Amino acid sequence: MAELHDNGDVQRGGDTVDALKFFTRRPKAEPKGSSRTAEEMDSALSSNTAGSDPYRYNMDYPRMGTCLIINNKNFHSSTGMSARNGTDVDAADAVKTFSKLGYKINVANDQTTEQMNKLLYTVSKEDHSDSASFACVLLSHGDEGVIYGTDGFEKLEQLTKHFKGDRCRSLVGKPKLFFIQACRGSVLDEGSVIETDSVDAQTSERIPVEADFLYAYSTAPGYYSWRNTQNGSWFMQSLCEMLLRFNGELELMQIMTRVNHKVALSFESASNLPGYSGKKQIPCIVSMLTKDFYFPKN
Repeated sequence: MAELHDNGDVQRGGDTVDALKFFTRRPKAEPKGSSRTAEEMDSALSSNTAGSDPYRYNMDYPRMGTCLIINNKNFHSSTGMSARNGTDVDAADAVKTFSKLGYKINVANDQTTEQMNKLLYTVSKEDHSDSASFACVLLSHGDEGVIYGTDGFEKLEQLTKHFKGDRCRSLVGKPKLFFIQACRGSVLDEGSVIETDSVDAQTSERIPVEADFLYAYSTAPGYYSWRNTQNGSWFMQSLCEMLLRFNGELELMQIMTRVNHKVALSFESASNLPGYSGKKQIPCIVSMLTKDFYFPKN
């Protein structure tokens, strides 16, 4: 969808919108006369292999991983989309933040739908065996279920499918994080008033191909996503601030809750266009992560 420009002065700049094991062996029987219960026997077995927290992602890898940043600012006239002023601030903030978190950064600007597909496919085919995770930041126009390349839109699922467990084997069981700054519809949020008063290396597991994904959307389904033309989008400002403030201290979902809090309470649109001032926004976090994820403290 075409973005809406204004000359408002929030932050002294204009706000605009971006249209356990699968099978386990039974323990050997105890000798006759043993007083150990089944519960005691299970506990004893598990204690022998409890070398790591089964509810926390293993970060003991040589690298944090790759962070791919796709920053689409300029669009072909046939799309009807105007330039996304302020997105370069988002991209620069993302580079700074994810670099400090230990990621190897790959930035691609103004990508067509074909280029986005090819780029994500190529990255998914790389060997991520020595990486703890993968991150991707998508900055563009969007609508519900789709994101725009410079020449048109593509289904988000088409871009992320390359990293599913049956296609990207070297990232199986590792977190795959997608942060998406884009509109998801054309509804404006009016707001409302609040009254204050390790699994053992020699074992194998079967896990769903959709597991270990996190999709952090800048806004709820159906809604506009706001971007300040001078300071960048509300979501990316908040995301980068909270990641740097709480990495190594809080688990990722706790950090994302703070991102939600920041966006929801600290921002409100200012516009000269009738009906576009005083609007709010709330990010939407969709998690298929199966463990707690902690960034190493930088």
